[in-house]
Amino acid sequence: MSFLCTGAVALFFLGMGLFGLVAPGVLIRPFGIELSVPEARTEVRAVYGGFGVAVGALLAWSALGASGDLRSGVVLTVAVSLAGMAFGRLVARAVERPSAFYPSWFYFWVEILGAALLITSA
Repeated sequence: MSFLCTGAVALFFLGMGLFGLVAPGVLIRPFGIELSVPEARTEVRAVYGGFGVAVGALLAWSALGASGDLRSGVVLTVAVSLAGMAFGRLVARAVERPSAFYPSWFYFWVEILGAALLITSA
């Protein structure tokens, strides 16, 4: 079961990361952000793209070959990171009050689900 949970989150990160590398403007558009200069596209490629691919690869490695404390540390670290992202959305709810379910609340639940899947497989 832990292989499936970790693998599912790894695929999400890999997919998001590859999408961020190839089409940063499309990836960020639902948030109302326009990437009008190369520096902005570079930032999205780095944070959503490169980071997403790196985390996805690390989780895939954890699911396929890592064991013991190292595997648990990787999985727990990513789980806490996802929970932190969800917490940031809760703060935004208190401060800004996003009105639509998508994209903010949709990704809140994706992050909560990802964190829960990883915690159960740590």
